[in-house]
Amino acid sequence: MAPPPNSQTMKERILETADKLFYLQGIRAIGVDTIAAEVGISKRTLYNHFPSKDALIAAYLERRFVQPRPSDKPPAEQILGTFDSLERRFAAKDFRGCPFVNAVAELGPADRAVKKIAIAFKESRRVWFRERLTELGVADAEALATQLVLLVDGSIAQDLVRDDPAMARAAKEAATVLLRNAGVDVGDEAKPVKGHKRAPQ
Repeated sequence: MAPPPNSQTMKERILETADKLFYLQGIRAIGVDTIAAEVGISKRTLYNHFPSKDALIAAYLERRFVQPRPSDKPPAEQILGTFDSLERRFAAKDFRGCPFVNAVAELGPADRAVKKIAIAFKESRRVWFRERLTELGVADAEALATQLVLLVDGSIAQDLVRDDPAMARAAKEAATVLLRNAGVDVGDEAKPVKGHKRAPQ
């Protein structure tokens, strides 16, 4: 007989289950009873690992707070590749938008803990763009980084409304224009990714 899962393993099981349910069905729609039942544990056991639903929500968002992997690709290719990655993500049947925006929209700005995590995530992405733009020698990397994150978030919103992964391609084309206007040589990096369609539901 296999040994029972240790505390860390159980905590991760709870968090993985909460992540899936919160993201796909909504934070307000899912209670701790549902999460506990899905994992196959009592609510008391869940509370031994996460003392409240708020703590579980915070852990869920922190788990989603993943930094981009370091890359040896040229900075402009990395920037435009962001939109190719978005197009692939949009095409997945389980895409439900940005979990941080979703959390703030559901719980409201009064939930300061959630809003703090969401702001930190969005700022980390803007800083990532700014760092790549600085590597490219862009004069006003700060402003252009903000414009690029607006394109990212705008394409996410458009995809959610339209169910059209090509919204990421349109955002990439706009990003290409911004980069060229800033004096960046994008070359062939602006070519769109072909053939991405929404996966069947």
